[in-house]
Order: sequence, then structure tokens, then C-alpha cells
Amino acid sequence: MSAKAEAGFLKEASRQILAGGSAGLVEICLMHPLDVVKTRFQIQRCSTDPNSYKSLGDSFRTIFRTEGLFGFYKGILPPILAETPKRAVKFFTFEQYKKLLGYVSLSPALTFAIAGLGCGLTEAIVVNPFEVVKVGLQANRNTFTEQPSTMSYARLIIKKEGWGLQGLNKGFTATLGRHGVFNMVYFGFYFNVKSIIPVNKDPTLEFLRKFGIGLLSGTIASVINIPFDVAKSRIQGPQPVPGEIKYRTCFRTMATVSQEEGILALYKGLLPKIMRLGPGGAVMLLVYEYSYAWLQEN
Repeated sequence: MSAKAEAGFLKEASRQILAGGSAGLVEICLMHPLDVVKTRFQIQRCSTDPNSYKSLGDSFRTIFRTEGLFGFYKGILPPILAETPKRAVKFFTFEQYKKLLGYVSLSPALTFAIAGLGCGLTEAIVVNPFEVVKVGLQANRNTFTEQPSTMSYARLIIKKEGWGLQGLNKGFTATLGRHGVFNMVYFGFYFNVKSIIPVNKDPTLEFLRKFGIGLLSGTIASVINIPFDVAKSRIQGPQPVPGEIKYRTCFRTMATVSQEEGILALYKGLLPKIMRLGPGGAVMLLVYEYSYAWLQEN
């Protein structure tokens, strides 16, 4: 690679990384309360559980009453620390996989989907340790001031369980499945549908066109990947019997949940997940596209 080409690649990569990081930070700050509610639904095992929530409204009221406003922001530091590099990795690697797949004779539809799968798997490797800490903090029902700090909880996990697949990287295969499937559908749907629906010359209508496609992309991807998300939350969250590991691997956890609680248990937390990742997915794509365009102009 010549010096000029290398400089061009670095400039382009820096734009993608900055725009992707900005998109992640905005999305997490807006949508984190719904992520807390989603995790709580996914780790509750049955309606007879005294701590189970009766409905989405009941979960919001209970968390606000017993844990205060900051209860909705439990576990926010790990995703904030992770979201900027995570989304930067997501969008940068998506663009790179898309470029590499250009050398292969594939249809545009398949190119976007495979590039999305690749960037999701790469993203999962970066984010899984942060997810383990985040889920553990979100599962804690004490008031915000009584829960351990992010760093002290991470140190506790490392001390008790180590860095491996039973410690800070537990639930790794479920995280790979969650992110791989989500991004395959998310990017595949968004870019293919966006190329079909004509561009609108009116800036407001064009914004709404992109937002609507992004909303649908995030919603459909959430519905398809949620069984992986439930398995991840069960593996990374508190186990039913302290000291006894019930949920170990992704597909075995899915099978156990389905057998014991019914197939619909694999869709626990779907409503708050859609409420977060539907509009959140749209916000993320729009912030990325507009940030990237601004960086190119400036």
C-alpha cells in the first residue's frame, strides 16, 4: 500500500470510528432504562417468583419505587465504556467486510447481510466482558447507592471465577449468537430496503424515510435474535441456586428454558427490547450516517 493510499485509508477509518462511537454513545444514553427492564424480565424464572414483575408498567413502577430514578441506570458504566469502541468496531468492521466481499461475486443483498454477520461476531468479542458486568449489576435489586461499583464488581468476578468462559467471558457463545444474528438482519434489512425506497428531496421526509427503515430494521432483528439474548442473560445473570451453575452453554440453556417454562419464555423481555432497539436502532444508524457525512465535509 502506497503512503497516499495508507493516509486515505486511515482518514476514512477514523471517520467511520468517530461516527460509530458517537452513534453508540447517543443510543445508550437514551435507551439504557429499557435495557435494565429487559434484563429483569429475562432473568425472572416464573410468575410464582416473589420478585417477578406482572407487566411492563409494573416493572417501571416497582423499580422507581424501590430503587429510585437511578435504578433505571444500573450497569450503565460498562456499556458507556464499551459502547463507543463497540459501535466504532461495529460500523468500521461492517464497512471493511463489505469492501472485502466486493471482491466476491455476491448479490448486494447477501453482501450486506454477511458483512453484518461478520461485524456482529467481531463486536461480540469486544463487548462480552462488559456485558457480564452489566447484567450482574442490572440484576441487583438494591438501591443504586447500595450496589457495588462497576470496577469492584468486575474485580469480584475475576477473583471468584477468573477471566475465562466461567468468569468474565461467560456466555460468550450466546453473545456471539445475539450480535451475529442481530447485525445480519439489521444491516441486511436496512441497506436493502433503503436502496428500494426512493430518496426524498425534502430533508424532513428523507430523515423520516431513514428513521422508519431503521426502526423496522431494529424491531425485526430484535424479534429474531431474542432467544440468544435470553440465553445470554440466564448464563451471565445470577443462577437459581447460589453456588450451583444451571445455565452453562447457549443452546442447552435455550432447551432448558423452553422445557421448563415453555417456548414463549425465550421471548421474555421482547417488548422493552423492541422499545429500545427499534427506535434505538434507527437513532444509531442516523447518528452514524449524519456524523459520517459531517466528518467528510469538515
